[in-house]
Amino acid sequence: MVTSQRRGLLLVTGRRPTAVAGGLPRGRWAANAALAVIGMCFVLPLAWLLLASVDPHAGYQTRWPQSPSFANFTAVLTPELLFRPLANSLLLSAGTAIVNLAAAVLAAYPLSRYQSRFNKPFLYAILFGTSLPVTAIMVPVYGLFVQLQLLDSMPATIFFMATTTLPMAIWMTKNFMDSVPLELEEAAWMDGASGLATLRRIVLPLMRQGLGVVFIFVFIQAWGNFFVPFILLLSAAKQPAAVSVFSFFGQHGAIAYGELAAFSIVYSVPVLILYAAVARGSGDAFALSGAMKG
Repeated sequence: MVTSQRRGLLLVTGRRPTAVAGGLPRGRWAANAALAVIGMCFVLPLAWLLLASVDPHAGYQTRWPQSPSFANFTAVLTPELLFRPLANSLLLSAGTAIVNLAAAVLAAYPLSRYQSRFNKPFLYAILFGTSLPVTAIMVPVYGLFVQLQLLDSMPATIFFMATTTLPMAIWMTKNFMDSVPLELEEAAWMDGASGLATLRRIVLPLMRQGLGVVFIFVFIQAWGNFFVPFILLLSAAKQPAAVSVFSFFGQHGAIAYGELAAFSIVYSVPVLILYAAVARGSGDAFALSGAMKG
């Protein structure tokens, strides 16, 4: 069988197939080697993070700790270094995601359910808004916050951070909402339900997995945002963990590598838990087949 395939390939291409040991073509080995190099670029930083967190004498090099201990975790598990910044990050990220999700749902519903000649230009304007860097507008935003006396205000910072990710959230929510059949809403309208009632009782439950994706996207964007809280939140008691991690750089004239690694691991735990919770509850995103039969 193999011999006939090689003969057929020789007749079609006019040349013999190039192979290496094990029967794999050279192109396959080259692709695997490239993927291995790319994988190492991700594995090595992660290995340094795990090893440095248990190394009391950690440096910038990836090495096996001579005397592993949890002294770095003990050093960062304090209210000033970890607990209060993490609480601020949770408040800031969750508040941003909730405000953003509520606004995105209300904006995406008419774009998904009602056809208008302004829908496409509006969507293109939203898509353009996703490409605007936050750093380009921080100077006028800072001036506006100063004039309105909103500096060092957690609610004002939450609302501003919600606006920075709102264009992409509207675009994503609209695409998820398009997957919900309009016939389900029409049946509810015939029974006397209002537009908001069908949105709350039919559309949102059927797209809850899509809303979870949007929530995670906005939450992670706010969780890792350093620049906006650093500019708008002046008090150390209100700064999130993304800003407080800066204190490990240059502390006492040197970088605390071990404590930085331990802090980074603990800092990543809430996002990993959020991912796991949403992945565990996922399955069929909308379960529309049963709804259509009913």
